[in-house]
Amino acid sequence: MQPGQFDMQALLQQAQSMQQQMAEAQQQLAETQITGNAGNGLVTATVTGGGELVNLAIDPKIVDPEDVDTLQDLVIAAIKDANAKAQELVEQKLGPLAQGGLGGLLG
Repeated sequence: MQPGQFDMQALLQQAQSMQQQMAEAQQQLAETQITGNAGNGLVTATVTGGGELVNLAIDPKIVDPEDVDTLQDLVIAAIKDANAKAQELVEQKLGPLAQGGLGGLLG
């Protein structure tokens, strides 16, 4: 190969390496659990890095049959908080890989 010529084999090896790193990071995220809360911890929600809700805990003292709306709002807020934290984690783990694209491969 002459200087300045494109090395397809090196490009393919780098792409395969990036794909493997991405798969490993995605697997780690799927196994990671992140907890969010609302109402100063009265409602907590736990999600995976993939966004799956795996646990919801409600402190019994917040349960008021006369005020179901507040409880519903707190549940939604706790889930949103957990999902926001999970999204931050995804961006931290996958950001460099996802944003890198082919920019670094073509040298």
